[in-house]
Amino acid sequence: MKILKVIHGYPPLYNAGSEVYSQLLCHGLSKKNEVCVFTREENSFAVDFRLRVSSDTLNPSIKLNIINIPSDKFRYCYQIPQVDQIFYNLLLEFRPDIVHIGHLSHLSTSLILEIVKQKIPIVYTLHDYWLMCPRGQFIQRNPAPHDELWALCNEQVDQKCAQRCYAGYFSGAVSEKETDVAYWADWVNRRMRHMREISQYVDRFIAPSHYLYDRFTNEFNLEKDQVTYLDYGFSCHRLKNRCRIPDKIFTFGYIGTHIPAKGIQHLIQAFGLLDGECKLIIWGRPRPQNTNGLYAIVSELNQAKQDNIEWRSEYRNEQIVQEVFNHVDCIVVPSIWVENSPLVIHEALQVRVPVITADAGGMAEYIQHEQNGLLFEHRNPYSLAEQMQRLVNEPDFSKKLGARGYLQSKDGNIPPLDRHTEDIEFIYRQLLH
Repeated sequence: MKILKVIHGYPPLYNAGSEVYSQLLCHGLSKKNEVCVFTREENSFAVDFRLRVSSDTLNPSIKLNIINIPSDKFRYCYQIPQVDQIFYNLLLEFRPDIVHIGHLSHLSTSLILEIVKQKIPIVYTLHDYWLMCPRGQFIQRNPAPHDELWALCNEQVDQKCAQRCYAGYFSGAVSEKETDVAYWADWVNRRMRHMREISQYVDRFIAPSHYLYDRFTNEFNLEKDQVTYLDYGFSCHRLKNRCRIPDKIFTFGYIGTHIPAKGIQHLIQAFGLLDGECKLIIWGRPRPQNTNGLYAIVSELNQAKQDNIEWRSEYRNEQIVQEVFNHVDCIVVPSIWVENSPLVIHEALQVRVPVITADAGGMAEYIQHEQNGLLFEHRNPYSLAEQMQRLVNEPDFSKKLGARGYLQSKDGNIPPLDRHTEDIEFIYRQLLH
């Protein structure tokens, strides 16, 4: 088959979960199929919508079509005619049998309409709530005065979206507030109508957690036969031969971006509450404003705790065992948004490293309390500290939890990429026939 993968970022330029998974899937599919990628970069010093052709750094057979869309210019555009035209040209040139979308944020949602015109089946993997929430995570950027910072949102309502997430774009004049709310509520309404429209053209959605499946079928009204549950697949040869480097100090690890939604601030606060000797290593690409804010939180801890927090740069995905898992006794996933199926949880389970995460969403779906990890009360750093303290006090308990691995399989192993690729290809063939 000729497969066109659409994703809003591709490694090594972008290394969050959906991008890493998309690259792995492309690698798996390329063994039997011709794979082409349509993705984006952000270069404010290059011409808008410049198309740059490259190839996957780890698999040169995969051709990358990288379009330049600087986010500071097009942050709230969800339909971009110039992007649609370039994509249309690629469709005519490559003539794919299937288009598999991973994310359309920062691209153009009307790419789907171009695919429909060519009568090509569409598969769409759901990585977050972006279709049903304008900001993708159901977290309020401008919460009500008495709500907590980055408060959760329980449902999508146009006026509430305007007030709680887009107030930063109001004029600020009290006399104009109602006008601003009305403008942004209308913008959200138009966006949501459009998202529901294009969703009807998708032949098959893939949800990597039962939690996400339920939310999209119950709240976004996708038809149940339009959505398939299928967990992610992984390159398990990357996840072999984990060998903990000897260290007398129990070490917690965090992998991820330096953004508030990931909850690193709660992890640092929880670490500061622990008794006994322990260490925290934080991996991730620095984001100057956010990272400096995290440094400020660390500076409020006592000196001993500050000395036991180590910051490391982004690791290479293909070297995650050597660069990350060999250095930790436990992985912590402290996200304050309701994650759906974090890659790092699966990767840690495969190498038999226990995970502490929140009792919410897909995090609690893949970690079961006191079986293959520990759960804490979502968004509660004191509850997180309580569970972290248990492993500092009983490191052997940590090893026992880690030994169980992935509970959804008999042998504790996560879905391998080859089998996952076969499942994806089966979905493709169903749609083609």
